[in-house]
Amino acid sequence: MEVCNSTLGSEFILVGILDDSGFPELLCATITALYFLAITSNGLLLLVITMDARLHVPMYLLLWQLSFMDLLLTSVITPKAILDFLLKDNTISFGGCALQMFLELTLGSAEDLLLAFMAYDRYVAICHPLNYTILMSQKVCCLMIATSWILASLSALGYSIYTMQYPFCKSRQIRHLFCEIPPLLKLACADTSTYELMVYVMGVTLLIPPLAAILASYSLILFTVLHMPSNEGRKKALVTCSSHLTVVGMWYGGAIVMYVLPSSFHSPKQDNISSVFYTIFTPALNPLIYSLRNKEVTGALRRDLGKRFSVQSTF
Repeated sequence: MEVCNSTLGSEFILVGILDDSGFPELLCATITALYFLAITSNGLLLLVITMDARLHVPMYLLLWQLSFMDLLLTSVITPKAILDFLLKDNTISFGGCALQMFLELTLGSAEDLLLAFMAYDRYVAICHPLNYTILMSQKVCCLMIATSWILASLSALGYSIYTMQYPFCKSRQIRHLFCEIPPLLKLACADTSTYELMVYVMGVTLLIPPLAAILASYSLILFTVLHMPSNEGRKKALVTCSSHLTVVGMWYGGAIVMYVLPSSFHSPKQDNISSVFYTIFTPALNPLIYSLRNKEVTGALRRDLGKRFSVQSTF
């Protein structure tokens, strides 16, 4: 078995889903297409919300943050995975592995919290519309965004430093698409049982309370929507909430499998599929779900495109 030391000069070898797949070329093409879809759709949504002043309200400011996080998250992982496969070079330095882990944990944890805040925003908008400007003011919205980033960054920094201080004296091969805590700990030659419990607690803390808050918010929303006298208002509320719940289901499903499911139920293939789901697949679909099913976003996109075409036609 090949041995490596946990020094700054060490390298790991990422053996991810592309290496274990029976059809690696097809899978690589699919992941590449999803990445370009994520870049294009998230970038377009960021541009539309930034340019249209009518969308500068808490709901869309939170959506802007979601697209920004998704754009960064998939860019931290996908390009390297694609290039590694094409160049047949799966190595990553010790420092690069630590940085990738920190960024993935930061962005993933921030999105966990942000989705809960987005659910609260919808709850206030639908269940307490008269108090919306008070309960979801610009100040409250900015506080939610700052809380997501700060708590996620501090947690990610602590866990990244602690993970990388272990001596890695087993195989250099990380059987995963990118550097993530559970597969990396399998290479440690020290006892990691206590730390694995800490990672489990982190997963439960960052995933279950936000998920519970989301489910509680939407339960109250559903109760309110069913008693709405207006069919149009009921339909609009259900469309908005169903799109959000679709995002929540895709995101939390993969993350819970990775960080909450007991280690005895894990396998490299299952972990790879779960991580691909919430780091590549979900970021590509999030903006499509929101933009295609949201009249205000599609309306803003038409207005912006119309302005651009009208300006070009004058020259």
